[in-house]
Amino acid sequence: MRLASSQILARLGLGEPLAAVCEAAGISREEFQSWWKQETESRVPATSGTRTAAVAQAVQIVRDERGIPHVFAEGDEDLFFGFGYAAAQDRLFQLDYLRRRALGRLSEVLGSEGLELDLVARTVGLHLIAEQEWRSVPEETRRFLTAYSNGINAFIRDSDEKLPIEFDLLGYRPEAWRPLDCVAIIGEFRWYLTGRFPVIVIPELAKQTLGAGPLYDAFLQAEADSEAILPPGSYPAKQSGTQPIGVSINDPFEGHGSNNWVVSGAKAVGGKPLIASDPHIAFAAVSCWHEVHLCGGSFNVAGMAYAGMPAILIGKNESVAWGITNNICSLRDLYHERTDPTHPGCFLFDRTWEPWRERVEVIEIKGQAPITKTIRLSRNGPIVDEILPAPAQATGPVALRWLGASYCGWLPALLDMNRAKTADGLRRATEPWLVPTFCVVFADAAGTIGYQCTGRIPIRNVCERGYRPGWEPAHQWAGLIPFDGMPRLVDPPRGWIATANNRVAADDFAYPLSGTWSSGYRALRIRQMLEGKPKFRRDDFARMQQDTLSLRAVDCVGRLLAVLEQTRDSAVTAEAALQIRQASEHLAVWDCRMEPDRVAASLFDVFFIKWCECVAAQRFTRETAALAAGAIGGLAAELLEHNRAGWFANDGVRTATIFEAFLGTLDFLQKRFGPDMLGWSWGRLHALEQKHILSGRGDVGQLLDLGGMPVRGDGVTVCSTGLAADYSGPMGAGYRFIADFSDPHGGLWAVDAGSQSGNPGSLHYNDQVNDWLTAGYHYLPLKREGLATIAESELTLEPCG
Repeated sequence: MRLASSQILARLGLGEPLAAVCEAAGISREEFQSWWKQETESRVPATSGTRTAAVAQAVQIVRDERGIPHVFAEGDEDLFFGFGYAAAQDRLFQLDYLRRRALGRLSEVLGSEGLELDLVARTVGLHLIAEQEWRSVPEETRRFLTAYSNGINAFIRDSDEKLPIEFDLLGYRPEAWRPLDCVAIIGEFRWYLTGRFPVIVIPELAKQTLGAGPLYDAFLQAEADSEAILPPGSYPAKQSGTQPIGVSINDPFEGHGSNNWVVSGAKAVGGKPLIASDPHIAFAAVSCWHEVHLCGGSFNVAGMAYAGMPAILIGKNESVAWGITNNICSLRDLYHERTDPTHPGCFLFDRTWEPWRERVEVIEIKGQAPITKTIRLSRNGPIVDEILPAPAQATGPVALRWLGASYCGWLPALLDMNRAKTADGLRRATEPWLVPTFCVVFADAAGTIGYQCTGRIPIRNVCERGYRPGWEPAHQWAGLIPFDGMPRLVDPPRGWIATANNRVAADDFAYPLSGTWSSGYRALRIRQMLEGKPKFRRDDFARMQQDTLSLRAVDCVGRLLAVLEQTRDSAVTAEAALQIRQASEHLAVWDCRMEPDRVAASLFDVFFIKWCECVAAQRFTRETAALAAGAIGGLAAELLEHNRAGWFANDGVRTATIFEAFLGTLDFLQKRFGPDMLGWSWGRLHALEQKHILSGRGDVGQLLDLGGMPVRGDGVTVCSTGLAADYSGPMGAGYRFIADFSDPHGGLWAVDAGSQSGNPGSLHYNDQVNDWLTAGYHYLPLKREGLATIAESELTLEPCG
């Protein structure tokens, strides 16, 4: 080759086309592929043998047939050293990317490509929040974070020049890892889970456009909103005044959620509780979840951690098991601040002009001059105009108040949950946890099942879905809901509990829950399945996690067909009328399941998206309509049958618009797949999307991206695979977990679409996706003897000297 390996990688990382790189190197594409395979495989860390390390006693990292590490140690700190070492073996580049995203330092290695995320992190002040949080972390947690960080640094030293290939593509080396970096990653993750500006911005823009009244009320409705986690009578009701706690638009992040459920021994064939959980998040070539088994000191727990967060987030120990979903109660508010030219540099509060504060952020950008940003702060928080969705960037000045800027206690709570001995002990372990609010369902070996809404929720005395006036004291938070006031449930008579980002309780709950939750369709479907059988096996839970029945389609297809029947032959060509009849026939016999072979699934989901766009376009400007369309599903579903609140000028306009949206659907699918409707199957349209972080750099995506295969489900099915603008599957239940307390070996079953390794040369870079597609699960034993038949390698970390 005319170029050294480092030169080839540098050119690829700069975005140079693969063909040009091959030409410059003097090699064919086939020779390049052979070189690439050898280069990536040479960087896969050794998982066998012995290394010396700064541990007190020997640590063993045993990897099973999926590459999942089982870390064994005598003491807690050695255990977390091994945890960090194993995490770095699997995900060193991902760890570095996540800490840079949290600290607002992506642009240093990505150039301007990282600027948007850096601006968010620096404006919100995630790096400063992390520094403040570190000062409040309990001593034991500090020791575990330090040990985990030391493990990461030991692996960096052991790697020599064979670091993950992304470092050479971008031309840099990782800095030493600090415990603070883990704290920053945890803070950024809770921001990802709870920030969600559109949930406030969209109602604000709607209110500005529609005014207060019937149209705004019609807009603020979710789908299946009555489906609540807590059944009536399961909590001490106290009317919470006039403030509704669950009036919400359809969540524009539908599909970003999760499912979990648990049944008691009375509803399980094995006579012991069964629990299932599947967090929904963006699919990627490298999973954000890191599966691990930790055994040593005070821990014997297995399950899923978030990369860079040293604790099990979903998992099981010998006594308890638990799963999580995002509660999606509002933990932040946006405050419109009032200014006046006669009081420069001030914001108004309670008839007093208060000077704003400023901090300066300097963002280093690779290959460019640094950018300096001055962030203004009111009493409510940083001014965030520049990072709001585009249609709202002229509505400021707008300040952010976020509960996650406080010390949140999430990691210490998880560590205590990992060691809990009873269901009540696990519930009590969540008490220090402030943000995010999660729905944790749990069970213990004694047979207790339960639910706890973790975290705290600000108490607002005034209901407001959009911006709050920053100058009005009445709109300030009036404290937080106390731990014992948060929603919870233990051993309900019906024998099951389920959550799916849906409404927590009816409006008679004692405290205002400030719900901004998703539609209730997934929760309703889970309830249907749990009520449909007297007893369950583990395999039943696996089938439930694969369930593709769209209750949105169940509600809407009949309404759509009624309109098509009225308008089918109206002002269309004979060819178009024939297509409409054929499409109607597909819809009429469809079982409403989003399966890859269903033509009607494509017809319905493409139509519903186009219909939402049409509904939004009736009342909003083009730019605002594009944003609002993702949050208007509840109203759109109702408008298929009734002209709610006079949203359309008259019923004739409504039906004509439905017809036009359906014609647009047929035109789209015909252009995409040709005139034969039998070729319009959901699987051709809806493919799994697993892009690498560097996917957009020239042709790097061809080398690192995964996915592309047909997938079942969409954003409102229990088997969630999301729905992108191009109708692909960009996010959903990548990790699936099931625990059965009747299992004599005490383990758990799981599968991760993203697989275990972040190293593209590893056999474990993509070895779970087929199992994930076909409901295959691997087993994680909690007893070391259970590894005998599945262990593939063992690495021992020996004490120095």
